[in-house]
Amino acid sequence: MSPDHPAAPRPAGQLSRRRLLAASALAAAASFAAGSGAAPARADGADDAAYQRAFDEALAADKNVRRHTTPGREFLYRPRQLLTADADAQRVTARLRALGHVVVAGDGFAGVTRLLFDRETDVPTLVTKLRDPQQWPGQPAPKVQPHHVLLGLGNIMGNPGGPPATVAALSPPDPARLGEGAGVTVGICDTGIWRQAGGYHPQWLGGAYLPEVDDEDPLYVHTDVLAPQGGHGTFVAGVVRQAAPGVRVDPEQALTATGVGDEASVVAATARLAPAVSVVNLSLGGFTQDDQPSLPLANAVAALPATSAVVAAAGNAGTSRPTWPAALGRVVAVAAVSQGAGGVAPATYSGYGPWVDVCAVGERHSTYVEGQLPLPGRPTRVFHGFAAWAGTSFATAHVSGRLAALMTAGGLSADAARLTLLAAPRWHPDYGVLVG
Repeated sequence: MSPDHPAAPRPAGQLSRRRLLAASALAAAASFAAGSGAAPARADGADDAAYQRAFDEALAADKNVRRHTTPGREFLYRPRQLLTADADAQRVTARLRALGHVVVAGDGFAGVTRLLFDRETDVPTLVTKLRDPQQWPGQPAPKVQPHHVLLGLGNIMGNPGGPPATVAALSPPDPARLGEGAGVTVGICDTGIWRQAGGYHPQWLGGAYLPEVDDEDPLYVHTDVLAPQGGHGTFVAGVVRQAAPGVRVDPEQALTATGVGDEASVVAATARLAPAVSVVNLSLGGFTQDDQPSLPLANAVAALPATSAVVAAAGNAGTSRPTWPAALGRVVAVAAVSQGAGGVAPATYSGYGPWVDVCAVGERHSTYVEGQLPLPGRPTRVFHGFAAWAGTSFATAHVSGRLAALMTAGGLSADAARLTLLAAPRWHPDYGVLVG
Protein backbone atom coordinates (compact mmCIF):
# COMPACT_ATOMS: atom_id res chain seq x y z
CA MET A 1 0.00 0.00 0.00
CA SER A 2 1.43 3.39 -0.93
CA PRO A 3 2.35 5.59 2.04
CA ASP A 4 0.08 8.46 1.02
CA HIS A 5 -2.96 6.29 1.70
CA PRO A 6 -3.23 5.26 5.37
CA ALA A 7 -3.75 1.59 6.10
CA ALA A 8 -7.09 0.60 7.61
CA PRO A 9 -8.69 4.08 7.72
CA ARG A 10 -10.75 4.72 10.83
CA PRO A 11 -12.35 7.73 12.48
CA ALA A 12 -9.57 8.00 15.06
CA GLY A 13 -8.97 11.61 14.09
CA GLN A 14 -12.16 12.47 15.94
CA LEU A 15 -11.14 10.72 19.18
CA SER A 16 -9.37 12.34 22.10
CA ARG A 17 -5.80 11.26 22.76
CA ARG A 18 -6.91 9.70 26.08
CA ARG A 19 -9.40 7.45 24.30
CA LEU A 20 -6.79 6.59 21.68
CA LEU A 21 -4.34 5.54 24.39
CA ALA A 22 -7.02 3.44 26.07
CA ALA A 23 -7.66 1.75 22.72
CA SER A 24 -3.91 1.17 22.38
CA ALA A 25 -3.78 -0.68 25.70
CA LEU A 26 -6.81 -2.80 24.83
CA ALA A 27 -5.43 -3.64 21.39
CA ALA A 28 -2.07 -4.69 22.84
CA ALA A 29 -3.74 -6.85 25.48
CA ALA A 30 -5.99 -8.52 22.91
CA SER A 31 -3.02 -9.17 20.63
CA PHE A 32 -1.02 -10.74 23.45
CA ALA A 33 -3.94 -12.90 24.58
CA ALA A 34 -4.46 -14.14 21.06
CA GLY A 35 -0.79 -15.07 20.71
CA SER A 36 -0.64 -13.16 17.45
CA GLY A 37 3.01 -12.21 17.79
CA ALA A 38 2.14 -8.51 17.50
CA ALA A 39 2.67 -7.69 21.17
CA PRO A 40 4.89 -4.64 21.63
CA ALA A 41 8.61 -5.32 21.95
CA ARG A 42 8.63 -3.13 25.08
CA ALA A 43 6.30 -5.39 27.07
CA ASP A 44 8.71 -6.17 29.94
CA GLY A 45 8.70 -3.16 32.29
CA ALA A 46 11.53 -4.56 34.42
CA ASP A 47 13.81 -4.84 31.40
CA ASP A 48 12.81 -1.34 30.29
CA ALA A 49 13.74 0.07 33.70
CA ALA A 50 17.05 -1.81 33.69
CA TYR A 51 17.85 -0.56 30.20
CA GLN A 52 17.11 3.03 31.17
CA ARG A 53 19.27 2.61 34.26
CA ALA A 54 22.16 1.29 32.16
CA PHE A 55 21.87 4.29 29.86
CA ASP A 56 21.60 6.74 32.74
CA GLU A 57 24.81 5.31 34.21
CA ALA A 58 26.61 5.66 30.89
CA LEU A 59 25.34 9.23 30.49
CA ALA A 60 26.32 10.17 34.05
CA ALA A 61 29.85 8.92 33.35
CA ASP A 62 30.13 11.15 30.26
CA LYS A 63 32.11 14.22 31.30
CA ASN A 64 30.94 16.06 28.18
CA VAL A 65 27.23 16.01 29.05
CA ARG A 66 25.35 18.25 31.46
CA ARG A 67 21.66 17.99 32.41
CA HIS A 68 19.26 20.87 32.83
CA THR A 69 16.68 19.21 35.05
CA THR A 70 13.87 21.73 35.64
CA PRO A 71 10.71 19.58 35.36
CA GLY A 72 9.07 19.95 31.97
CA ARG A 73 12.04 21.92 30.63
CA GLU A 74 14.77 19.27 30.69
CA PHE A 75 17.50 19.17 28.10
CA LEU A 76 21.07 17.94 27.75
CA TYR A 77 23.98 20.15 26.70
CA ARG A 78 27.75 20.32 26.31
CA PRO A 79 29.58 21.98 29.21
CA ARG A 80 31.53 25.22 28.77
CA GLN A 81 30.09 25.87 25.29
CA LEU A 82 27.65 28.47 24.00
CA LEU A 83 26.48 28.77 20.40
CA THR A 84 25.62 32.07 18.76
CA ALA A 85 24.68 33.07 15.23
CA ASP A 86 27.77 34.16 13.33
CA ALA A 87 26.31 37.65 12.87
CA ASP A 88 25.96 38.04 16.65
CA ALA A 89 29.26 36.49 17.74
CA GLN A 90 31.23 39.71 18.16
CA ARG A 91 28.76 41.51 20.41
CA VAL A 92 27.95 38.37 22.41
CA THR A 93 31.65 37.81 23.02
CA ALA A 94 32.05 41.42 24.13
CA ARG A 95 29.09 41.16 26.51
CA LEU A 96 30.36 37.93 28.04
CA ARG A 97 33.79 39.45 28.63
CA ALA A 98 32.16 42.51 30.17
CA LEU A 99 30.39 40.15 32.56
CA GLY A 100 33.77 38.75 33.60
CA HIS A 101 33.85 35.53 31.55
CA VAL A 102 37.00 34.31 29.83
CA VAL A 103 35.74 33.10 26.46
CA VAL A 104 37.29 32.36 23.06
CA ALA A 105 35.85 31.38 19.70
CA GLY A 106 36.17 27.71 18.77
CA ASP A 107 35.31 25.87 15.57
CA GLY A 108 32.05 27.06 14.06
CA PHE A 109 29.50 25.06 12.06
CA ALA A 110 26.21 25.59 10.20
CA GLY A 111 26.21 29.36 10.60
CA VAL A 112 26.98 29.42 14.32
CA THR A 113 30.07 30.36 16.29
CA ARG A 114 31.04 28.11 19.19
CA LEU A 115 32.17 30.15 22.20
CA LEU A 116 34.29 28.25 24.71
CA PHE A 117 34.56 29.16 28.40
CA ASP A 118 37.74 28.56 30.38
CA ARG A 119 35.85 26.98 33.30
CA GLU A 120 32.55 25.38 34.27
CA THR A 121 29.74 27.89 33.63
CA ASP A 122 25.98 27.93 34.12
CA VAL A 123 25.29 28.07 30.38
CA PRO A 124 21.45 27.90 30.55
CA THR A 125 21.32 30.90 32.91
CA LEU A 126 23.67 32.87 30.65
CA VAL A 127 21.52 32.02 27.61
CA THR A 128 18.42 33.30 29.42
CA LYS A 129 20.19 36.58 30.22
CA LEU A 130 21.53 37.02 26.69
CA ARG A 131 18.11 36.35 25.17
CA ASP A 132 16.48 39.07 27.31
CA PRO A 133 15.67 42.07 25.05
CA GLN A 134 16.12 44.41 28.00
CA GLN A 135 19.81 43.55 27.96
CA TRP A 136 20.09 44.99 24.44
CA PRO A 137 18.46 48.45 24.33
CA GLY A 138 18.21 49.82 20.81
CA GLN A 139 19.21 46.54 19.15
CA PRO A 140 17.73 43.06 18.69
CA ALA A 141 18.58 40.33 21.15
CA PRO A 142 21.18 37.97 19.72
CA LYS A 143 20.50 34.39 18.69
CA VAL A 144 22.17 32.26 21.34
CA GLN A 145 21.71 28.76 22.72
CA PRO A 146 23.50 25.95 24.55
CA HIS A 147 25.20 23.30 22.43
CA HIS A 148 22.44 20.72 22.79
CA VAL A 149 23.13 17.02 23.14
CA LEU A 150 21.00 14.78 20.93
CA LEU A 151 20.11 11.13 21.47
CA GLY A 152 19.23 8.12 19.35
CA LEU A 153 15.72 8.59 20.57
CA GLY A 154 14.82 8.43 23.41
CA ASN A 155 13.30 9.69 26.60
CA ILE A 156 15.69 12.31 27.93
CA MET A 157 16.41 10.00 30.87
CA GLY A 158 16.34 6.81 28.80
CA ASN A 159 17.63 5.81 25.39
CA PRO A 160 15.14 4.67 24.13
CA GLY A 161 12.52 3.43 26.60
CA GLY A 162 13.17 -0.27 26.06
CA PRO A 163 16.01 -2.54 24.89
CA PRO A 164 16.07 -4.65 21.72
CA ALA A 165 14.84 -8.23 22.04
CA THR A 166 16.27 -11.38 20.46
CA VAL A 167 14.20 -12.78 17.57
CA ALA A 168 14.52 -15.19 14.66
CA ALA A 169 15.91 -14.20 11.27
CA LEU A 170 13.88 -12.13 8.84
CA SER A 171 12.43 -13.80 5.76
CA PRO A 172 14.18 -12.78 2.52
CA PRO A 173 12.86 -9.74 0.62
CA ASP A 174 9.89 -10.32 -1.67
CA PRO A 175 11.32 -10.39 -5.23
CA ALA A 176 8.18 -8.65 -6.49
CA ARG A 177 9.03 -5.59 -4.36
CA LEU A 178 12.64 -5.08 -5.39
CA GLY A 179 11.67 -2.15 -7.62
CA GLU A 180 10.34 -0.16 -4.66
CA GLY A 181 12.82 2.63 -3.98
CA ALA A 182 15.13 1.56 -6.83
CA GLY A 183 17.38 4.46 -7.81
CA VAL A 184 16.77 6.31 -4.52
CA THR A 185 19.40 6.71 -1.78
CA VAL A 186 18.41 7.32 1.84
CA GLY A 187 21.03 8.90 4.07
CA ILE A 188 21.03 7.44 7.61
CA CYS A 189 22.74 9.69 10.17
CA ASP A 190 22.90 7.44 13.22
CA THR A 191 25.38 5.25 15.12
CA GLY A 192 26.92 4.11 11.84
CA ILE A 193 26.70 0.57 10.48
CA TRP A 194 28.07 -2.76 11.67
CA ARG A 195 31.30 -3.67 9.89
CA GLN A 196 29.88 -7.09 8.95
CA ALA A 197 26.36 -5.90 8.08
CA GLY A 198 26.58 -6.53 4.34
CA GLY A 199 28.12 -9.98 4.68
CA TYR A 200 25.94 -11.12 7.56
CA HIS A 201 22.76 -9.78 5.93
CA PRO A 202 23.46 -10.28 2.22
CA GLN A 203 19.80 -10.34 1.21
CA TRP A 204 18.88 -7.21 3.15
CA LEU A 205 22.03 -5.07 3.30
CA GLY A 206 24.56 -6.69 0.96
CA GLY A 207 25.30 -4.30 -1.90
CA ALA A 208 22.88 -1.72 -0.49
CA TYR A 209 25.60 0.70 0.63
CA LEU A 210 29.25 1.55 0.07
CA PRO A 211 31.28 0.30 3.09
CA GLU A 212 33.54 3.03 4.46
CA VAL A 213 35.68 2.84 7.58
CA ASP A 214 34.45 6.14 9.02
CA ASP A 215 30.84 4.91 8.82
CA GLU A 216 31.39 1.91 11.10
CA ASP A 217 29.42 1.63 14.32
CA PRO A 218 31.90 0.94 17.18
CA LEU A 219 29.16 -1.20 18.81
CA TYR A 220 30.94 -2.58 21.84
CA VAL A 221 31.97 -1.36 25.27
CA HIS A 222 34.47 -4.22 25.33
CA THR A 223 34.81 -7.67 23.73
CA ASP A 224 31.27 -8.49 22.48
CA VAL A 225 29.38 -6.46 25.12
CA LEU A 226 27.15 -3.98 23.31
CA ALA A 227 26.89 -0.32 24.27
CA PRO A 228 23.27 0.76 24.96
CA GLN A 229 22.64 1.70 21.32
CA GLY A 230 25.29 -0.27 19.52
CA GLY A 231 23.63 -1.54 16.34
CA HIS A 232 20.92 1.14 16.26
CA GLY A 233 22.01 2.36 12.82
CA THR A 234 22.12 -1.19 11.42
CA PHE A 235 18.61 -1.82 12.72
CA VAL A 236 17.38 1.44 11.15
CA ALA A 237 18.97 0.54 7.80
CA GLY A 238 17.12 -2.79 7.80
CA VAL A 239 13.79 -1.08 8.50
CA VAL A 240 14.36 1.35 5.61
CA ARG A 241 15.11 -1.56 3.27
CA GLN A 242 12.04 -3.49 4.40
CA ALA A 243 9.90 -0.46 3.56
CA ALA A 244 11.55 -0.11 0.13
CA PRO A 245 13.64 -3.20 -0.76
CA GLY A 246 15.20 -1.56 -3.82
CA VAL A 247 16.56 1.50 -2.04
CA ARG A 248 20.24 2.20 -1.36
CA VAL A 249 21.41 3.66 1.93
CA ASP A 250 24.29 5.91 2.92
CA PRO A 251 25.13 5.37 6.63
CA GLU A 252 26.99 8.15 8.45
CA GLN A 253 27.98 8.19 12.10
CA ALA A 254 26.33 11.02 14.04
CA LEU A 255 26.01 9.25 17.41
CA THR A 256 28.28 7.18 19.61
CA ALA A 257 27.37 3.56 20.27
CA THR A 258 25.90 4.78 23.55
CA GLY A 259 23.45 6.78 21.43
CA VAL A 260 24.82 10.23 22.26
CA GLY A 261 25.66 13.02 19.83
CA ASP A 262 25.17 16.76 19.55
CA GLU A 263 24.20 19.40 17.05
CA ALA A 264 27.75 19.56 15.66
CA SER A 265 27.99 15.79 15.10
CA VAL A 266 24.61 15.66 13.35
CA VAL A 267 25.46 18.64 11.12
CA ALA A 268 28.81 17.01 10.26
CA ALA A 269 27.09 13.73 9.39
CA THR A 270 24.62 15.43 7.04
CA ALA A 271 27.51 17.22 5.36
CA ARG A 272 29.21 13.87 4.63
CA LEU A 273 26.18 12.40 2.87
CA ALA A 274 26.74 11.42 -0.73
CA PRO A 275 25.34 13.75 -3.42
CA ALA A 276 22.95 10.95 -4.46
CA VAL A 277 21.09 11.12 -1.13
CA SER A 278 17.59 12.56 -1.54
CA VAL A 279 15.94 11.40 1.71
CA VAL A 280 17.74 12.06 5.03
CA ASN A 281 16.72 9.82 7.94
CA LEU A 282 17.33 11.24 11.44
CA SER A 283 16.22 8.68 14.01
CA LEU A 284 17.53 10.99 16.72
CA GLY A 285 16.80 14.29 18.41
CA GLY A 286 16.44 16.08 21.68
CA PHE A 287 14.83 18.86 23.66
CA THR A 288 16.17 22.42 23.62
CA GLN A 289 16.26 25.30 26.05
CA ASP A 290 12.85 27.02 26.13
CA ASP A 291 11.77 24.68 23.30
CA GLN A 292 13.33 27.04 20.77
CA PRO A 293 14.34 25.63 17.36
CA SER A 294 17.93 24.49 17.12
CA LEU A 295 19.74 27.19 15.13
CA PRO A 296 22.47 24.99 13.61
CA LEU A 297 20.06 22.17 12.73
CA ALA A 298 17.66 24.65 11.12
CA ASN A 299 20.54 26.11 9.10
CA ALA A 300 21.76 22.65 8.05
CA VAL A 301 18.30 21.57 6.90
CA ALA A 302 17.80 24.84 5.00
CA ALA A 303 21.11 24.24 3.19
CA LEU A 304 20.01 20.87 1.77
CA PRO A 305 18.81 20.73 -1.86
CA ALA A 306 15.24 21.95 -2.25
CA THR A 307 14.25 18.65 -3.88
CA SER A 308 15.33 16.57 -0.86
CA ALA A 309 13.33 15.48 2.18
CA VAL A 310 14.29 15.11 5.84
CA VAL A 311 12.49 12.65 8.13
CA ALA A 312 13.04 12.73 11.91
CA ALA A 313 11.74 11.02 15.04
CA ALA A 314 9.23 12.69 17.36
CA GLY A 315 10.84 11.14 20.43
CA ASN A 316 9.98 8.51 23.00
CA ALA A 317 9.26 10.71 26.02
CA GLY A 318 5.46 10.41 25.70
CA THR A 319 5.02 14.19 25.70
CA SER A 320 3.69 16.91 23.41
CA ARG A 321 6.86 18.92 23.98
CA PRO A 322 8.56 19.46 20.59
CA THR A 323 11.62 17.42 19.76
CA TRP A 324 14.26 18.83 17.41
CA PRO A 325 15.03 18.52 14.54
CA ALA A 326 11.64 16.79 14.03
CA ALA A 327 9.67 19.95 14.87
CA LEU A 328 11.42 22.06 12.21
CA GLY A 329 8.97 23.18 9.55
CA ARG A 330 10.56 21.43 6.57
CA VAL A 331 11.20 18.18 8.44
CA VAL A 332 8.69 15.29 8.44
CA ALA A 333 8.12 14.60 12.16
CA VAL A 334 7.24 10.95 12.84
CA ALA A 335 5.30 9.62 15.83
CA ALA A 336 4.78 5.93 16.62
CA VAL A 337 1.66 3.80 16.82
CA SER A 338 1.33 0.23 18.06
CA GLN A 339 -0.28 -2.59 16.09
CA GLY A 340 -2.77 -4.80 17.95
CA ALA A 341 -5.55 -7.22 17.11
CA GLY A 342 -8.01 -4.32 16.99
CA GLY A 343 -5.90 -2.18 14.68
CA VAL A 344 -3.43 0.59 15.43
CA ALA A 345 -3.45 3.08 18.28
CA PRO A 346 -0.87 5.54 19.66
CA ALA A 347 2.23 4.08 21.25
CA THR A 348 2.28 5.27 24.86
CA TYR A 349 5.95 6.23 24.61
CA SER A 350 5.60 8.36 21.47
CA GLY A 351 5.93 12.10 21.20
CA TYR A 352 2.80 13.76 19.84
CA GLY A 353 1.26 17.13 19.09
CA PRO A 354 0.21 19.39 16.21
CA TRP A 355 3.87 19.62 15.16
CA VAL A 356 3.85 15.89 14.27
CA ASP A 357 3.30 15.22 10.56
CA VAL A 358 2.93 11.44 10.24
CA CYS A 359 2.92 8.26 12.28
CA ALA A 360 3.80 4.62 11.66
CA VAL A 361 4.12 1.40 13.65
CA GLY A 362 7.09 1.70 16.00
CA GLU A 363 7.52 -2.00 16.87
CA ARG A 364 9.83 -3.46 14.25
CA HIS A 365 11.83 -6.65 13.56
CA SER A 366 15.03 -5.89 11.67
CA THR A 367 18.66 -6.52 10.86
CA TYR A 368 20.91 -6.21 13.88
CA VAL A 369 24.35 -7.28 15.11
CA GLU A 370 26.11 -9.99 17.09
CA GLY A 371 26.80 -9.39 20.75
CA GLN A 372 25.40 -9.46 24.24
CA LEU A 373 23.52 -6.74 26.11
CA PRO A 374 23.73 -7.04 29.89
CA LEU A 375 20.94 -5.34 31.85
CA PRO A 376 21.40 -4.52 35.56
CA GLY A 377 19.68 -7.20 37.62
CA ARG A 378 18.16 -8.84 34.53
CA PRO A 379 19.16 -11.71 32.22
CA THR A 380 21.74 -10.81 29.58
CA ARG A 381 20.31 -10.63 26.08
CA VAL A 382 22.37 -12.37 23.38
CA PHE A 383 21.95 -11.37 19.73
CA HIS A 384 22.79 -13.21 16.52
CA GLY A 385 22.09 -10.65 13.83
CA PHE A 386 18.38 -9.90 14.29
CA ALA A 387 16.28 -8.08 16.87
CA ALA A 388 12.88 -6.62 17.66
CA TRP A 389 12.88 -3.04 18.93
CA ALA A 390 10.30 -0.32 19.53
CA GLY A 391 10.50 3.44 19.18
CA THR A 392 9.87 6.45 17.01
CA SER A 393 13.36 5.82 15.56
CA PHE A 394 11.98 2.83 13.71
CA ALA A 395 8.68 4.41 12.73
CA THR A 396 10.87 7.12 11.18
CA ALA A 397 12.95 4.60 9.23
CA HIS A 398 9.77 3.04 7.84
CA VAL A 399 8.49 6.43 6.69
CA SER A 400 11.82 7.21 4.99
CA GLY A 401 11.59 3.94 3.08
CA ARG A 402 7.98 4.52 2.07
CA LEU A 403 8.88 8.01 0.82
CA ALA A 404 11.50 6.36 -1.40
CA ALA A 405 8.89 3.88 -2.65
CA LEU A 406 6.51 6.73 -3.40
CA MET A 407 9.25 8.49 -5.37
CA THR A 408 9.77 5.51 -7.68
CA ALA A 409 6.07 4.74 -8.00
CA GLY A 410 5.21 8.28 -9.09
CA GLY A 411 8.45 9.49 -10.64
CA LEU A 412 8.62 12.16 -7.92
CA SER A 413 11.39 14.09 -6.23
CA ALA A 414 11.75 13.49 -2.50
CA ASP A 415 10.17 16.86 -1.73
CA ALA A 416 7.25 16.17 -4.07
CA ALA A 417 6.76 12.79 -2.39
CA ARG A 418 6.79 14.53 1.00
CA LEU A 419 4.10 16.97 -0.10
CA THR A 420 2.02 14.14 -1.55
CA LEU A 421 2.22 12.21 1.70
CA LEU A 422 1.32 15.24 3.82
CA ALA A 423 -1.69 16.02 1.61
CA ALA A 424 -3.45 12.85 2.83
CA PRO A 425 -6.06 13.13 5.61
CA ARG A 426 -4.60 13.21 9.12
CA TRP A 427 -5.32 10.08 11.12
CA HIS A 428 -5.37 12.18 14.29
CA PRO A 429 -4.47 15.86 14.88
CA ASP A 430 -1.62 14.93 17.25
CA TYR A 431 -0.21 12.08 15.12
CA GLY A 432 -0.64 13.22 11.53
CA VAL A 433 -1.03 10.93 8.52
CA LEU A 434 -0.88 7.18 9.18
CA VAL A 435 1.79 5.62 6.95
CA GLY A 436 1.23 1.93 6.28
